[in-house]
Amino acid sequence: MIYFPHPLLSDIDGVLAIGGDLSTERLLLAYQFGIFPWYDRKPILWWWTHPRCVLYPSDIRISKSMRSYFNQDKFRVSYNDAFKEVITNCKNHNRKGQTGTWINEEIINSYSKLHDLGYAHSIEVWDNEELVGGLYGIAIGKIFFGESMFSKRSNASKYGFITLANKLNDLNFELIDCQQETNHLMSLGAQLINKERFWQHIKNNLLCTEELLILK
Repeated sequence: MIYFPHPLLSDIDGVLAIGGDLSTERLLLAYQFGIFPWYDRKPILWWWTHPRCVLYPSDIRISKSMRSYFNQDKFRVSYNDAFKEVITNCKNHNRKGQTGTWINEEIINSYSKLHDLGYAHSIEVWDNEELVGGLYGIAIGKIFFGESMFSKRSNASKYGFITLANKLNDLNFELIDCQQETNHLMSLGAQLINKERFWQHIKNNLLCTEELLILK
C-alpha cells in the first residue's frame, strides 16, 4: 500500500517523508495532496512546504514592459508539443545561486510517463522555430502544480507563465501551486498563504470528480 503522512505533519522546513520511489501511482497520490519530491540524491525527500507560494490565475500581474511583448506577439506559445525538450532544458538551465539541479534522469522518465497519461503538461515558448523558454507541471482537478521553468531569451519563461495563467483562468482553475517563493514569481502576482489555507484548497480540489486534463 502506498501512503503518506498527513501533510499538516510536515516539519518546519516542509519535509514530510523520506524514501519510496517515483512510480506513477505514488506521484499521483502525492500531488493530489500537494506533496512533491525534491532531492539531489537518494533517498527521495517528499515536501509539503509552508507557508505556500501560490498564484490565483485571476491575479496574474502583467507589467508595462511585458504588455509590449504581448502587443507585439513577441513569442508563440504551444502546449504539450515538446514535453521532453522542456523538462530537459529545465534540467540543464543554469540558475543564479545554484550549482546543480534536482531534475535527474529518474525525474525526467517518471514525469514523461505522467505526460503520456495526460497529467503532466508542458508549455513551450517559441521564437520562430526555436524553443526559447517553457515550463511544466501537473494538472489535477482545478489546481496546476508548477514544477520548473527555463528561459533562453529575456522574459521568455515569463511570457509562457502569463499565457498559462490566463488560460487557466479561462478554464476556472482555482490555483497555481508555485511551491516556493521566488522574486520572479512574486513579481507576477504570486503570494504566500498559510498551511491551513493551502490545505483547504487541497481538500476542495479532492472533491472535484473530473480531472481537467487540459492544455491541448
